[in-house]
Amino acid sequence: MTTRTARRSRGPLFLIAMPLAWSLAVFDLFVIGWMALSSLKTTREVVHDPWGLPASPQWGNYTEAWTSAAFGDGVLNSLLLVTGSGLGTIVLAAPAAYVLSRFRWRLSGPVTVYFAMGLGIPGPAIMIPIYLGLDRLGLIDSLGGLLVVYIATNLPFSVFFLTAFFASLPRELEEAAALDGSGPYRTYWRIMLPLTRSGLLALFILQAIGDWGETFFALSFLQEKKTISLTLLNFVQTMQYTGARWSVLFAGICIIVIPLLLLYLWMSSRLIEGIAAGYGK
Repeated sequence: MTTRTARRSRGPLFLIAMPLAWSLAVFDLFVIGWMALSSLKTTREVVHDPWGLPASPQWGNYTEAWTSAAFGDGVLNSLLLVTGSGLGTIVLAAPAAYVLSRFRWRLSGPVTVYFAMGLGIPGPAIMIPIYLGLDRLGLIDSLGGLLVVYIATNLPFSVFFLTAFFASLPRELEEAAALDGSGPYRTYWRIMLPLTRSGLLALFILQAIGDWGETFFALSFLQEKKTISLTLLNFVQTMQYTGARWSVLFAGICIIVIPLLLLYLWMSSRLIEGIAAGYGK
């Protein structure tokens, strides 16, 4: 296929989507760069010269944001939640996706649709019943309770995502394992699950990105304990009474954004490979 024929086969949608995608990417990079530069300015420079470079980098803004907003506890709590949520979701979603994709039984289709329907349920619609359930279990203002919420709300997408990976694996692998005397559980743990490691890694990164800055459920179920997003929110509210320190606020935002950005840059190739493999199969 020639280059001209390939361009024609992409159609008008591709010609419209590609410039929009690149424009969005450039805009995002501009916002991140502007935010990083603003975090190194003084508040006066942020207000009077928002597009200029800092006269002298104010690295102390990060120290002030970390100490005055008590980011340490928020970062630790968010790390525990992100790690626990990612691992817990994979432990529950992977076996479910394997059974739904590899074993044909009468309810496999309805159960798959049931998980897919969970993707369309907004968080506010289920907040009240979840709150009542956690309150009866004594899990309000508990990281364990919020962890359960994160895992439960991540399961629909996770099962739907991993089903594509397991469905793409050749059935000859299971047949060969059965001839060697392996049962379904051993086949899953020793053969099928390792073959989906790219999908598991991609899923973990996606869950980490979503849970790291999650605010709605954390604000609804936590009171004394704080995640990193609630810590930043409290810092913004405090600024309303103590005076707007915009440069310090930008430094606090960078503390939230930079870890995710570094994680994505570090694992971007694996993430793109896992997503492409899942949806391409």
